[in-house]
Amino acid sequence: MAPTAPAPPASDLAAAWQQVLLLHAHVENKLAAALQRKHGIGLSEFRALGHLAASPTGELRMQELADKVGLNQSSVTRLVARLNAADFAYRDLCPDDKRGVYTVITETGRTRHAEASRSYDETLAAALEEAGRADPQLATALAMLVTGRRTAEHG
Repeated sequence: MAPTAPAPPASDLAAAWQQVLLLHAHVENKLAAALQRKHGIGLSEFRALGHLAASPTGELRMQELADKVGLNQSSVTRLVARLNAADFAYRDLCPDDKRGVYTVITETGRTRHAEASRSYDETLAAALEEAGRADPQLATALAMLVTGRRTAEHG
């Protein structure tokens, strides 16, 4: 068997992107565990409820919800089924287009999202702080992210 050539070194951009992906995976795992443990919902359910709650009408077309949470059509159908079973949302037909299906948040869904939002924010802050302590370069990038966000909010 012929020896394999070593992999070419990753570009600085690719290496930085890999760090972002590792951070993302770390934070997502922490968020998912906290939401499940404390509130009995998954990360996708939390995010879907957030998008529904933020909608002026409290509803979104299934495809729009799929786009917002980054899922394909069959995955968002299963997600909405879970929200429906938990009484967090229900499906409704579009009055103008009987093929159009909406997902509508319930008061129970709004309440669960509001309760879980505090845990989400606390866990997110802790996970990012932990990651920053582990990697000084990442700490600098995270500080810039937080500073930039604050500047945008107040600017």
